[in-house]
Amino acid sequence: MLTKLKPKSEFSKNVLTLMTGTTIAQAIPIAISPILTRIYTPEDFGVFALYMAIASIIAVVATGRYELAIMLPKKDEDAINIVALSIIISFFVSLVSLMIVFIFNAQITHLLGNPEISDWLYFIPMTVLLTGIYQSFNYWSNRKKQYKRLATSRVIQSGTTATTNLGMGFNGFGSSGLILGGVLGQAVATAILGKLIWKEDNHRLNQLKKLKIFALIKKHKKLPIFNLPNAIIDGFRLSGISILIAKFFTTATLGQFSLAWKMVQTPMSLIGGSLSQVFFQKVSSSKKSDLHRIVIKFILQASIVAAPIFLLIYFFAVDIFLFVFGENWKLAGEAASVMTPWLFLNFMSSPMANIFIVLNKQEVVLLVSVIYMILPISLLVFLNTLGFIKVLLIITIAMSIILILYILLTLYYTKKEKNEI
Repeated sequence: MLTKLKPKSEFSKNVLTLMTGTTIAQAIPIAISPILTRIYTPEDFGVFALYMAIASIIAVVATGRYELAIMLPKKDEDAINIVALSIIISFFVSLVSLMIVFIFNAQITHLLGNPEISDWLYFIPMTVLLTGIYQSFNYWSNRKKQYKRLATSRVIQSGTTATTNLGMGFNGFGSSGLILGGVLGQAVATAILGKLIWKEDNHRLNQLKKLKIFALIKKHKKLPIFNLPNAIIDGFRLSGISILIAKFFTTATLGQFSLAWKMVQTPMSLIGGSLSQVFFQKVSSSKKSDLHRIVIKFILQASIVAAPIFLLIYFFAVDIFLFVFGENWKLAGEAASVMTPWLFLNFMSSPMANIFIVLNKQEVVLLVSVIYMILPISLLVFLNTLGFIKVLLIITIAMSIILILYILLTLYYTKKEKNEI
């Protein structure tokens, strides 16, 4: 019998709390998307996607992945020291990226082949810093089960971004409206989340100790050694795909792809993000012998919730995109339909990385991530002459096979852990 979410369970309540906030946060950009696609061109979306691709590559190293360790210690004193460590690393990475942009702006712009991105490169260090700080606050709030706080911050971020996008778009600012909207939304959300944490936990500042931070760096060294390369690889995969689409096709094609990716990712972000955070909290506080059961239960629950949504997208994406976004976005609808199996399996498998963190086997995720990165990049490089949609279909098939094997690998390791205890 299929497992169902029980409304009265703590897990379900936490998921529903995050889902409510995330639903509102996602509903805002969805509601204004038909307007945005009519006041911004595919080229504008392409420039914004290129900016985010570059920022994302750097942002993955913003905290050295130490923010993941915030969930692990039994004592809040240790966890708050890891929060401080993550924020310190974020400032350092942001400063280094700013220096690189100042020194190599022309070279980076030439490599990307897009002169319009040149001035926006100077905003990337800010995006990196805000990402690092927000992630640190996010995991602390998750640890403290402050899901209402997280939900509120997401709604504020989405609302601020949407308002800026619309205001600047109607005034003809082009791609700058999309970029500045994202930066401002992130800044406001980080400030609000920081204020809420400060109000409740400012007394913990006296628990911050330099020696404690260095001890925790050593204790959780596997995160930067194994998980950080994994995150960098993931960043290069997602960003590399965007950069190569712009290089081998056009910026407008990248704009179409980015809209398709965003719209298909929406149900995953809506449900998967909430499930993943609560799932991480649950597995990090459970016995290792229970992990196999928890994973199976998660797979069943996630499938029941997500399958109808992704089936709808698969069969009707083109018609939906034409109706909602306008005649200029047919290619985005085709791309969305093609990518649905890949993104459905990505939705199912994304939380599984948390299992390997708990089992202290991040090297497994690293190996899978290397393969998962090499495949789409190689297929784009060698098969781009087949055309955008055909290459995207081949990539989807290859990535889907890898994700199925990854889920099976997770079940194998959790069952092995159960049998050994």
